[in-house]
Parts: sequence; C-alpha cells; structure tokens
Amino acid sequence: MKRKAFLLTAILLVAISGCVIVSFYPLYTEDDLFPNDLLLGEWMDSDSAVWAFEFNYNGEHVPENLDSTAYILRIKDEGEEGFSKESFLVHLIKLEDHYFLNFKLDDYFGKDPDFFDMHLVSVNSFARLKLTDKGAQINWFDLEWLEDLIEQDPSSIAHENNGDRILLTAKTPELQRFVLKYANSGAAFENSLSATLTRIEK
Repeated sequence: MKRKAFLLTAILLVAISGCVIVSFYPLYTEDDLFPNDLLLGEWMDSDSAVWAFEFNYNGEHVPENLDSTAYILRIKDEGEEGFSKESFLVHLIKLEDHYFLNFKLDDYFGKDPDFFDMHLVSVNSFARLKLTDKGAQINWFDLEWLEDLIEQDPSSIAHENNGDRILLTAKTPELQRFVLKYANSGAAFENSLSATLTRIEK
C-alpha cells in the first residue's frame, strides 16, 4: 500500500482513486465558514508523514489578504526537506455537533491551462473530523459503502454513475443533510481512507 501522503495526493489530484467519495459541489457555503486555528501547524500521521496546515491567502501574501477560514495543506514524508508541490485547499465547518473537512486541489490548473488540463474536472472530497486532546482523526466517507447505498436506494443522494465512477451532483444543502445523517454510521467509515494525526510541538 502506498504511503498516505502519496495516496492523498493521488486522490485529490486526479480523483480516480477507489477510496473516497467525490462531489461536484463543496460541502460548505460562505455562511458556514468561520475563522479558526484548530488545524494550524504541523501534524504527523501514523505512517510518519507530516501534514502542514497554513492559513490561506486570497491573492498576494500580505496580512490583509490572510483568510483564517481556510487552510492550505501540504504533505511530506518524515525526513524529507520539502513538502509536496501539490497543495490542497481545506475548509473546516461545523454542522450541529460534528466537524467536517472539505478538500479541493489548490490552483492546480494555474492561469494558463493547457489542452490536458481542459480534460480534468476539479472536484471536492469531504471527511469527518474528530479533535481530541491528543490529536485529530480524519475519516473520509467510504466509496464502497456509497455504492451499496445507491444500489439499494438510487434516490438516497443526487449523483451520476458512468459505470466506472460515481460523482455526487447534490448541491451543498443536500450534501450537508447527507453527511449529518451518516456522521455516526460505522458502516460509512468502516473501510474508508483515514488519518490519525498528532500535533508536532515546536
């Protein structure tokens, strides 16, 4: 099995991994966002990969452009000098008593997309977040669980299925109702991608 750092990169970069659910729409609206530093800093996962969460900047990296409602996530293996070139835009929201994270590749296409880029669609993935005194637990919703759910009830959530991949097409309010409904479901996370993070104290 590949290291989680590379697995996460692959999932969010090309959205073809069979591990997580992907969505055309994000899990959040602007009204759901709030300033927070809950994930700010560096964390180590159980495979010794280092996850660095920094605040996002809307434009030039100057204080007035700092966005404390969003993070930029970069990952590296322990001992490596630099973080991955790919970065992910991560938004943390709270729905009722649950925290969730929305992941999206950050500025992958750049300002001048080429012919290859035009064949890619930027998607979102989302995960449940649990914070403890010792660290953070991130669990993505399991794709196989979703496939079984849709097979039993095709109307359980709006989606498209081309026979090779399921893409959620539900808009944000429906997505939020869906994740809340299954936030405490063991089956929804039983075989999913997960990361157990411990904060690196400096």
